[in-house]
Amino acid sequence: MTPEQGLELTHSFLAVAQELNFKRASERLNIDQSALTRRIQKLEQGLGFALFERTTRQVFLSPAGQSFLSSSAELLQGYTQAVQDARRIAEGKNGVLRIAYMAFAAIGLMPDAVSRYRTLHPEVDLSLRYIRTQGQKLALSRHEIDVGYMIGPFEHSDFYSRTVAKDPLCVVMPREHPLMRQTKIRPADLAGQDFVLGDMIEWEAYRRQLVDIFAAKGVVMNVRLEASNTMALLGLVSAGLGITIYPQRLTNLLGNSLVARPIVDAAFGVETVLVWNRSNSSKFVRSFVDVATR
Repeated sequence: MTPEQGLELTHSFLAVAQELNFKRASERLNIDQSALTRRIQKLEQGLGFALFERTTRQVFLSPAGQSFLSSSAELLQGYTQAVQDARRIAEGKNGVLRIAYMAFAAIGLMPDAVSRYRTLHPEVDLSLRYIRTQGQKLALSRHEIDVGYMIGPFEHSDFYSRTVAKDPLCVVMPREHPLMRQTKIRPADLAGQDFVLGDMIEWEAYRRQLVDIFAAKGVVMNVRLEASNTMALLGLVSAGLGITIYPQRLTNLLGNSLVARPIVDAAFGVETVLVWNRSNSSKFVRSFVDVATR
């Protein structure tokens, strides 16, 4: 059996192991069910043990099959990574930089830095992922990403952190809202208002900062609705279901149905930081930080 044949058979095994159904697995692989059955039989004959236990109605992994599943998944992952690395070299790339970003960095900060970096370093392949702030901290600790844009401040002995933006906060409201008549808004003006905020799963870091800022001013936030993404959040505000608090830098993206007013208090601000591992000595990270913080 050639290495290529071995990979094909292993890939077929994974499909059946995940589906536990030969019909669905064959449809997923776009091959005939009988051909898939022959592949599995050939793999079992080559290995010398059964991978599946079959009844007239169900398919189960055998104990040996369960062990082989873990090892084969790692094998295919390594093969896929090897192919990607080779393709990158064939395309003239000599490295990859994995960048994570949260919602507030998705407009302006991250795209602008990526654009400048690609112009200066076309040989580096860039991988971009949206990850919330708390998730980025975990991803960095696991070395799943190289650098991340997150809500700051963030100080930790294992990481470097650079501030890339400090944005005043604004009240975002429908055009017919009573607060619209005020050109500037004080924290006390927000007492008793209904708020629409991002939920604690996706917006935890930002939510905690808002609660702390308002509490320091003696204002309790009356959170009536939550949304997991920006479009839904602004849509709920536009529908007159409450107001929200948003960084001033992003208020130029609001539609015609919404207006923003600054909060006249220096405490009402949000910081975006760029974070990377102290142990990461990659030249690609250093060059990206230089570009992003220039």
